[in-house]
Amino acid sequence: MARDLGSGGARPTVQGVALDHLTRCVHYHGANDIVSIKMFCCREYFACAECHDSIAGHAAAPWPRDNFEASAVMCGACGAELTVSAYLESGDRCPACSAEFNPRCTLHHHIYFAAT
Repeated sequence: MARDLGSGGARPTVQGVALDHLTRCVHYHGANDIVSIKMFCCREYFACAECHDSIAGHAAAPWPRDNFEASAVMCGACGAELTVSAYLESGDRCPACSAEFNPRCTLHHHIYFAAT
């Protein structure tokens, strides 16, 4: 069910259900669904909150505003880790490789990031 996409230390491990090489999961698998979030509650990367809830066995807790400088978002295309602030300011593109992020992810920011 869960698949671990660790790659010998070069990239953080991402957990999720039916992941592909760009960290897309069974829940979000569009061409630009390539963002993984390090969950505040367990400090592990997951493809999405639904993957987290089914694998971790507890509800996700959002990142508090005073922790927005923590590296907590990863681009599935290049593996770059972004701070929450950098991700929220990215304009729907990875600042490292310019891969397009799904602009509709903003609809779920409240799940991952407090008071956005």
